Amino acid sequence: MSNGWESSAQAWIDSMGERGDWAREHVLDPVMLGRVSDGRFSNALDVGCGEGRFCRMLKSAGVNTVGIEPTPQLIETARRRDPTGDYRSGCAERLEFDTASFDLVVSYLTLLDIADFRTAIGEMTRVLKPGGSLLIANLTGFASAGAAQGWVKDADGQPIHFPVDNYLEELSFWFEWAGIRIENWHRPLAAYMETFLKCGLRLTFFSEPDSVSGDQQHRERFRRVPWFVVMEWQRPGVA
Repeated sequence: MSNGWESSAQAWIDSMGERGDWAREHVLDPVMLGRVSDGRFSNALDVGCGEGRFCRMLKSAGVNTVGIEPTPQLIETARRRDPTGDYRSGCAERLEFDTASFDLVVSYLTLLDIADFRTAIGEMTRVLKPGGSLLIANLTGFASAGAAQGWVKDADGQPIHFPVDNYLEELSFWFEWAGIRIENWHRPLAAYMETFLKCGLRLTFFSEPDSVSGDQQHRERFRRVPWFVVMEWQRPGVA
């Protein structure tokens, strides 16, 4: 069964543009780039790179980056926008790279798209060099547990609260906006944490980031729900 990405690819490209959506630009980009700006990483793998936006940002930060993406139209757009970049067709559950190939592996809002996330995290860990980092941006379980329903609103259409339901379940839902309809996955935070720990990774950074810029209306909305989590996990070095 299709997860909706091929039929939604053009709408996604149109909605992202070059700067990404509001949340990426004002909430996630600052903290994600902050984790790579100190020169620790020489090469990176961006898993589920989409149209290549964050690959280009990593490249601008001096990190030699390979992007993989399973949706043909998205990878074609990435190549067109950055002809000198390295963009390859591939999926997270089967990374066609040697073990210990990258200083940095990035999953920027992609785990929520991956049905077999445990295998994917294992593969991301495998291709990390000892001492390398797995940098994750993901929806929080609080957000994904209510995303299919969206905000509960009053008679005037003003948001009252954001629902949380079936939090401890692992389940898929269809999310629709701006002509995009894709299958996403909700999992409790524990499901992810247990998987990272079983892979032998060590947590070195954790944040539920707030917006640092943007219009006040969006900023107030994003402060009402812990929408995103950013984590950096390190593969232990050789003793």
